[in-house]
Amino acid sequence: MPITLHLRAETKPMEARAALTPTTVQQLISKGFKIYVEESPQSTFNINEYKKAGAIIVPKGDWISAPRDRIIIGLKEMPEEDKFPLVHEHIQFAHCYKNQDGWKDVLKRFINGNGTLYDLEFLENDEGRRVAAFGFYAGFAGAALGLKDWSFKQTHSDSEDLPGVTPFPNEQSLIKDIKKDYQAALKTGAKKPTVLIIGALGRCGSGAIDFLHKAGVPDGNIIRWDMKETAKGGPFQEIANADIFINCIYLSKPIPPFINYKLLNNRNRRLRTVVDVSADTTNPHNPIPIYSIATVFNKPTVRVNTTAGPKLSVISIDHLPSLLPREASEFFARDLLPSLEQLPERQTAPVWVKAEKLFERNCARSYRSSKL
Repeated sequence: MPITLHLRAETKPMEARAALTPTTVQQLISKGFKIYVEESPQSTFNINEYKKAGAIIVPKGDWISAPRDRIIIGLKEMPEEDKFPLVHEHIQFAHCYKNQDGWKDVLKRFINGNGTLYDLEFLENDEGRRVAAFGFYAGFAGAALGLKDWSFKQTHSDSEDLPGVTPFPNEQSLIKDIKKDYQAALKTGAKKPTVLIIGALGRCGSGAIDFLHKAGVPDGNIIRWDMKETAKGGPFQEIANADIFINCIYLSKPIPPFINYKLLNNRNRRLRTVVDVSADTTNPHNPIPIYSIATVFNKPTVRVNTTAGPKLSVISIDHLPSLLPREASEFFARDLLPSLEQLPERQTAPVWVKAEKLFERNCARSYRSSKL
């Protein structure tokens, strides 16, 4: 019996990416998979592209009543207001293994429905590396919005905040848009910004550096930090001394904060824009404890309440790759494809076995903590 995958429509506002692209749908069908794709008004891919690839098209939300043997695949979490039990096997980013707000409620839906979660964030190969990640484009888009916000501050009054943005059709159009803002900022006499990146050696950091190069920021203005530079523990004065700070770390354990109000409340501070690509907003160990909300594309920044120094804003959008949804989706789906092809053997294939065991451990942890 063939494996049946069901691509659900994303419901997170302005989430235009897809876990399966028409290209990967066609490749999976050629391997014997059966694919259902939901109509989605916000997807970067036209439904006819999936139809031409051989998928069966169904209405948005059809997965809820789908037969239990279908594996439901999506990207972002489902609406918080939904509480019904989850009876299927699900492949998605669930954001519930690192004590995020509401993590037990998310897992409770799977427990109540006897469903299974294969969390995309924790699909790993035999070497312990993630099989697919959006990190590169998260860093790329984060650096773009960071430079856009810094540039905006050079040409507008402090009473104005960076306007909303919408997804770009391709990388070139994004670079062109930010370059225009950046050049306008430099024409005011502003010095080229210094950008400090923590997590510079990873996928996310490399994406940020790639964008900054393409936008015209000199390499000498990009300060690359990674585990070696942060080993002594924060907070770090160097962050306050930079114009833009981009956080690209993967938070896996409690660490001292990178920045605090003592460093920020200083009239000599240069820092104007913080881009928290990691966006561990609800994580109790967030190393950037100067904001408390996840921002969105139509309101990208939140102002930090400082008592001295220039206006400071944080960008904490938790789905930054959606700024380039088509390229990011193709990049991610291509890396995910070999693991999806192993779904017929998911009872023995290490990538899926490990993901299921991790799900079971977290369900047990949720149960124990609920009993305390």
